Amino acid sequence: MDNQNFGIGILGIGMCLPESILTNYDLEKMVDTSDEWIIKRTGISERRILDKDEPAYKLGVKAAQRAIEDAGLKPEEIDFIIVTTTSPDYLTPSMSCMIQSEIGAVNAAALDINAACTGFIYALKIAEALIANGCYKNILLVACEGLSKVVDWEDRATCVLFGDGAGAVVIGAVENGLGIVKTCVGADGSIGHNLTIPCCYLSNVDLEKRVHENKRVVWMDGSEVFKFAVKAMAEAASKVLDESNFSIEDIKLIIPHQANVRIIDGAAKRLGVSLDKMYINLNKYGNISSASIPVALKEAVDLNLIKKGELVLLVGFGGGLTWGSTVMRWNR
Repeated sequence: MDNQNFGIGILGIGMCLPESILTNYDLEKMVDTSDEWIIKRTGISERRILDKDEPAYKLGVKAAQRAIEDAGLKPEEIDFIIVTTTSPDYLTPSMSCMIQSEIGAVNAAALDINAACTGFIYALKIAEALIANGCYKNILLVACEGLSKVVDWEDRATCVLFGDGAGAVVIGAVENGLGIVKTCVGADGSIGHNLTIPCCYLSNVDLEKRVHENKRVVWMDGSEVFKFAVKAMAEAASKVLDESNFSIEDIKLIIPHQANVRIIDGAAKRLGVSLDKMYINLNKYGNISSASIPVALKEAVDLNLIKKGELVLLVGFGGGLTWGSTVMRWNR
């Protein structure tokens, strides 16, 4: 990979969010909470929510179409699709196969991965390796999440956190010296029990954690995940900087996973940077899992916060528990 005469970067980027907005004031009518409490504890004011009968993959379709158009490509030119999701509409067919069919990417293989909120960074790692090794040319990454489908709307500790949305990028060859510099990913399954969403199996332990009628919902030990998240975000960022021979001062903009403003603030303090260096949009969307980083990146690009040649740091954590970070030299 080190001897290749091209970079690997983002050719196009797109996003799609549901039209329906659920505000903190709406939540006040649903559970025992308040706008003041939610903002103080999370930084979230509102989130986008899919309509009851709307599948999540439709968001991924629109985000993918926009990314492909932004890249100046046709769907037939996409040769591999990776979808990251913790909330698939079906276990089979996969989200990637449904999106492939809808967008007409007839020449693409299709794969779903689940690294929870870190999924987008894991997908970048996979896509970069596949292109560097000459396996594929244009890879579509779609982070597509419908977490409102798996939220317990009676649990005030978690229902205030999550939203729905999709972000997509096309990855391919770019000018040498630009694009992805380094990506680091990691996991620790021994603490995965702190954040769970059951699927085909539900243990007695998980049953006991869920006190309301709907058992196949998100459950989280908030304090344990918070402690892990602050440490993991800071360490993942430091690791990728060390391995790419950059310092935090070299970075123009940091795009963190948008889970909780207190987590982002804690990680920023550990890294010795101000929140001004972090792009934050969770006040509008809440935690949209693996879609949060590409959606935030798309907004930062639209706001012209990143210019060609500048360094961007993506960093996140998620269920599993997982973490990851990427340094890229912006190529557009």
